[in-house]
Amino acid sequence: MEKNFKRTLITTALPYANGPVHIGHLAGVYVPADIYARYLRLCGKDVVMIGGSDEHGVPITIKAKNEGVTPQDIVDRYHNIIKDSFKGLGISFDIYSRTTSAMHKETASEFFRHLYDKGEFVEKTSMQLYDEKANQFLADRYVTGECPHCHNERAYGDQCEACGTSLNATDLINPKSAITGNTPVLKETKHWYLPLDKWESHLSKWILEDHKEWKTNVYGQCKSWIDMGLQPRAVSRDLDWGVPVPVEGADGKVLYVWFDAPIGYISNTKELLPDTWETYWKDPETRIINFIGKDNIVFHCIVFPAMLSAYGDNFQLPDNVPANEFLNLEGDKISTSRNWAVWLHEYLVDFPGKQDVLRYVLTANAPETKDNDFTWRDFQARNNNELVAILGNFVNRAIVLTHKYFDGKVPAAGELQEVDTAAFAELNEIKASLSANLDTFHFREALKDAMNIARLGNKYLQETEPWKLAKTDMARVETILNVALQICANIAVAFEPFLPFMSEKLVKMLGMGTIKWEMLGSSSILADGAQIGAAELLFEKIEDDAIQAQIDRLEKTKEDNKIKSWTPAPQQADVDFDTFMKLDIRVGTVLECQKVPKADKLLQFLIDDGMEKRTIVSGIAKYYAPEDLIGKQVCFVSNFAPRKLKGVLSQGMILSAENADGSLVVCGPTGPVAPGAQVK
Repeated sequence: MEKNFKRTLITTALPYANGPVHIGHLAGVYVPADIYARYLRLCGKDVVMIGGSDEHGVPITIKAKNEGVTPQDIVDRYHNIIKDSFKGLGISFDIYSRTTSAMHKETASEFFRHLYDKGEFVEKTSMQLYDEKANQFLADRYVTGECPHCHNERAYGDQCEACGTSLNATDLINPKSAITGNTPVLKETKHWYLPLDKWESHLSKWILEDHKEWKTNVYGQCKSWIDMGLQPRAVSRDLDWGVPVPVEGADGKVLYVWFDAPIGYISNTKELLPDTWETYWKDPETRIINFIGKDNIVFHCIVFPAMLSAYGDNFQLPDNVPANEFLNLEGDKISTSRNWAVWLHEYLVDFPGKQDVLRYVLTANAPETKDNDFTWRDFQARNNNELVAILGNFVNRAIVLTHKYFDGKVPAAGELQEVDTAAFAELNEIKASLSANLDTFHFREALKDAMNIARLGNKYLQETEPWKLAKTDMARVETILNVALQICANIAVAFEPFLPFMSEKLVKMLGMGTIKWEMLGSSSILADGAQIGAAELLFEKIEDDAIQAQIDRLEKTKEDNKIKSWTPAPQQADVDFDTFMKLDIRVGTVLECQKVPKADKLLQFLIDDGMEKRTIVSGIAKYYAPEDLIGKQVCFVSNFAPRKLKGVLSQGMILSAENADGSLVVCGPTGPVAPGAQVK
């Protein structure tokens, strides 16, 4: 670390409580934050990690309305799911609270009122869409209409999901209220704005001059915003769900969720440390680190620092904001609305005891510098080929050999040979790289360093071959297994930030007690003669069927999404009544049905049309077994000109409807009718 701080405050982006947490959240924010917090604790540092659920805003009110429950019901449900999921994965928050807490309401209200009394806000009136039937202003997501860019008729007031363009609700063509379906009207409303332009020069120096060490994606996005010129930003909304604006004349207005949410870091710290919270926010010797995803960079690097600067009272700004890019899933962007995600609470059920496997894969694939991709096949390969075959294999061999030759007691090391000293020299080189990467938030590279210790151990055993020497030189075997066990102990220390469940298990197996980062690199962590436990598998292979089940689930999601997003084919050009009446549509009973030879798509029907029997060929073989249609009644066009299909003369056309997935369903009457009955 470049600066010598007395303590570190780690904050993590508040997950939005209208759904569970998925692997994109974990890879972008929570696993990196937990790695860093665990590392600092091992180093003996004073560190506090703050988390909590973001529980206000329009999407929660929409979800509540759709489900017929209250917004509080929604946030209670998902806050508990999220909190329990984090605990299950070993995310070591010192507190995980929420923005509906009494402490948060009090803190956020006081924060706004303090800025208001200082005159830090600008009051503005503007014209916004208003639903006269619902008697309320409409948030952007409560307005739908035609996109002015691509003319998608189902665009939202904040964004068109068809073309991706950001919108204002007033941009929409033919806007409609999502609440009542009525056409909204423009009505004047008043809001409070934080003049970011007032803090532009201050933020420019703080970021562009004082923090050139920040990640390029963070620095670049901030520079782009500052170069364009900062504009006042609203801090209130017309809504009935949230922290009420604490001034007179603000009925029906709440704090905008992006003003409200980051104050949650402060309120959660106050809840955890009611007597000393200010030390972590106002003491210059506290280092504040904000772990976020790239979609939150502007709010944490520009908006929230402007809020803190406007408040004054020695509030410290973050020393670093190591934001990550996005994690994709099987080559496609993770989407909560499309259910295209791997949800943490489901993973913990589907893969019990494999928390560290997910932590490992998400860190190995961390989107630190660019978007990255998670695939289930890669997940399986990394578990089987790295965690099992490299890390688990080495530890298991070292402990099994110790029990075989020395009754599970750490043998004393004799005189070290060159191969032994070389192993410890390499171990200390790895430690230096590992510590440097952790200090600078390069967790993916740090994980490679940690795994290199296991690779070192495997290489050492292969070079020394103690199982062969056991026949001739047990003194040498004692030294080799002492070195191997010391490397195992180093693994327990090095991997604790990354794989805490494995590390805890290994610590117990080796009888190590409390571990500290300063142990790493040591050749004498384990005392001579100390008793170690029996070997237990640290990881186990994941079989193909478990992975295929996850892939099948995603495939089903993909098919479900096709159906949800399906829209009927465009209507054909109008025809006059006389043209329509030329079609003679009748009901027939299927007497026989068989596949047409050398034609995968065709079925040959023999139909009783009430007057005679006729043959009709239809392209529905992919969707029906012939025997399932015998005896059924179907609708067909009886005056369709005969034509040959694969050598069979077809005397009509059976009517079918096409589903969203392209499958065909034969049309027929809902009740029995006489063959030959006309459809009118």
